[in-house]
Amino acid sequence: MSIPSGLQEVIEDFEAVEGRDKLTLLLELSDELPELPDGMETADLERVPECQTPLFLTVDAADAEHVKLYFQAPPEAPTTRGFAAILHHGLDGESRETVLAVPEDFYATLGLADVVSPLRLRGLSAMLARIKRQVREAS
Repeated sequence: MSIPSGLQEVIEDFEAVEGRDKLTLLLELSDELPELPDGMETADLERVPECQTPLFLTVDAADAEHVKLYFQAPPEAPTTRGFAAILHHGLDGESRETVLAVPEDFYATLGLADVVSPLRLRGLSAMLARIKRQVREAS
């Protein structure tokens, strides 16, 4: 598996906790999702309809060596925000090549299947798929 170091750190954090503590960690991560930069609006981002709550993202991959990720999700959607924070922490600043090499099912290593519904996990998978598509389109 080709996992960048930032994403590997997140995976190790989840591997270090059990059961409901994984959900607690996910909810804590939701607070770490950065706000959009000044001048960027939700209208500038792509909606991820597979997410149960409104989640928007965009990728700036103009610099092939330093991809930038931007997410917008409401504070009342901490699970979705947590997923976005995982991807932001794990992929923001990585190269296009590194982002594209992340396995689509990397999230299985987080061990969230017992505490989060499969529908929510599909939202995380959909976020990664959109990120990769936007990276490919920038190439």
